[in-house]
Amino acid sequence: MLQKPDSPENVTRFPQLRDKRWLGSIGLFAVLVAAFGWYFLGNSGDNIASYRTQPVVKGDLEKTVTALAQVRPKTFVDVGTQVSGQLRKVEVEIGDTVKQGQLLAQIDPTVYQTRVLADRAKIENLKAQLEQAQAQLGLDQAREERARSLYSTNATSKDAFELATANLKINQAKISAFEAQIKEMEATLAGDEANLNYTKIYAPQAGTIVNQIAFEGQTLNANQTAPIIVRIADLDIMTVWAQVAEADVPRVTAGMPVYFTTLGMPDKRFTATVRQVYPTPETVNDVILYNVLIDVPNKERELMTNMTAQVFFVLGSVKDAVLVPVSALRPHPRDKDAYFVRVLENGTVKPKRVTIGLQDRNLAEVKSGLNAGEEVIVGAIRQNEQKAKGFGFSKFGR
Repeated sequence: MLQKPDSPENVTRFPQLRDKRWLGSIGLFAVLVAAFGWYFLGNSGDNIASYRTQPVVKGDLEKTVTALAQVRPKTFVDVGTQVSGQLRKVEVEIGDTVKQGQLLAQIDPTVYQTRVLADRAKIENLKAQLEQAQAQLGLDQAREERARSLYSTNATSKDAFELATANLKINQAKISAFEAQIKEMEATLAGDEANLNYTKIYAPQAGTIVNQIAFEGQTLNANQTAPIIVRIADLDIMTVWAQVAEADVPRVTAGMPVYFTTLGMPDKRFTATVRQVYPTPETVNDVILYNVLIDVPNKERELMTNMTAQVFFVLGSVKDAVLVPVSALRPHPRDKDAYFVRVLENGTVKPKRVTIGLQDRNLAEVKSGLNAGEEVIVGAIRQNEQKAKGFGFSKFGR
């Protein structure tokens, strides 16, 4: 039979039930806390099973800024034509080495030869007319003197004297006109002879033919844009055009040492110095880049036009220095210019104050506080992590 909650028997049994439930909950909580502490924290002696250490070593270290670059000739010239016409002959090919003044190409000279012949003929004609006028001038001078003498004695009329004087002046003017026309035609002849000479195109500098734009039989029109036939480049000195990021360019200066490698020769290091930093940037895909120019000798012709290079601008370097991993460094609590590291000696961890010099992303130069061969702590491995991995809980342990 069911008993009512307010019966005397229930009044005495419910407090005991509540006490048992509280005791059970407290006991279960204590067990869970103990298990959690043992699994994740362990005791002071078993928590750290081993340290991840790295030795302090001696070696070389350098700090660099890197950039991608393209190799180009330092000097080149596009050789074109100053006259229009059909390209009759190209005397060179890509890859040929040429000397300054060497014949490169020829434009059909027929039109320009005809103009020169016509100019010369006109000059000869003007000179003949000039000689005729000069001969007439002598006759006119004699007539003018005779008329003047007769007029002074009233032996001839005034009209006859004035006519003789006018004829003399007219002939003198003709001579001046012929002389001016001859000078004009000589100037025209000089221009046409120059154009005739321009039909033969010579190398303005020594170098290598690196490109050919126009070919035999092609008609070139110099009246619009100067037609380019070939490009000559001096390959003895190449310029590496590096594009440096906006954040790095303040650390790059003219004269600083650099080295670079190319895509085709990744194991060969070319050394040089910075020649120039362009003050005006280029925007490539919304990224601000500054051109930095580096000249490098190329006597062996290992570097070729438009090669891709990776450039390293050396900000600093040390030789045979004591080096420590950057991951071992910890900021010093009382000295902002110093660090401390933890050194493992005979199973004991000892902190040491160190002074750091040159530093890159992985290693730092130790100026004082450590010696080569010491083991510095860079991390720790917990026993529970090893146990978790051993029981298949590696994912949980990570």
